[in-house]
Amino acid sequence: MRFEYAVFDLDGTLIDTLEDLKDSVNHTMRAYGWPERSMAEIRAFVGNGLRRLVELSVPQLPRGENETDPLLPRPAVGGEAFERLLAEYKAYYAAHCMVKTAPYEGIPEAVRAIRDAGIRCAVVTNKMQSAAEDIIRSFFGDVFDVVIGQVDGMPQKPAPDGVWLAMEKLGADPAKTAYVGDSEVDCLTARNARLPIIGVTWGFRDRAVLESNGADFIIDSPAELLPTLVG
Repeated sequence: MRFEYAVFDLDGTLIDTLEDLKDSVNHTMRAYGWPERSMAEIRAFVGNGLRRLVELSVPQLPRGENETDPLLPRPAVGGEAFERLLAEYKAYYAAHCMVKTAPYEGIPEAVRAIRDAGIRCAVVTNKMQSAAEDIIRSFFGDVFDVVIGQVDGMPQKPAPDGVWLAMEKLGADPAKTAYVGDSEVDCLTARNARLPIIGVTWGFRDRAVLESNGADFIIDSPAELLPTLVG
C-alpha cells in the first residue's frame, strides 16, 4: 500500500460550503450597509481562514502606490469595529453552517471505502473547531479519527502545526501519510508539513492552480481517491 494515513482538508475537498459562507458574509455586509459579495468573489477569498475571508469581503481602501501584494487586505474598518463585525459573522455562521452545505457527490462513499481499506483518516481545516466537528459528525459519522479546526494558539494553514498534531494523534508515519486538498493553500500546507499532496479538482480551485503549485497527484473524481492512496 502506498499510503496508510490520509489527512484531508475540509472545505472544497470533502464538503461544498460556498453557499453558506456567501450567505453568512452577505448577512454581515447587509448589516453594515455594504455591497454583497458574489459567489465568484467568495470562491476567490476562501482558503486562508475565517478572518481573511471577512477582511477581503468588507469594502477595501485604495492601495498606496508601493503596495503590490494583490492579497494584502485593506479593509475599510479596523480595530475594535472589525472585531465586532468578525464576531457577528462568526455567530451567524455558527448557527447557519449546515443550511446548504453538503458533501460533494461520491465523497461519503469514497472516504468510507478508504477507511474500510484500513487507511486511517484525519481532517485539518481553518474552519472553527466547533463547526468542523458538527459538520464531520453530521455527514461522516465515525469515519475520521481526528478533526483539527481553528482554535486559539494553533497557527492556521498553511502552517503545518495542525497537520502535525493530527498525525501525532493518529500515530502516523510521515513516510506513509498523504495530504488531500483542493487549493494553493493546501499545496503549501503539505509542503510545509513535508507530505505529498493529492490535489482534487472538484473544489474551489481548478487543475491549473494545483499544477502550478506542485501537487504530486491530481484527481478529478472522488472514486480516484482510494486507488491513488493504495497505489
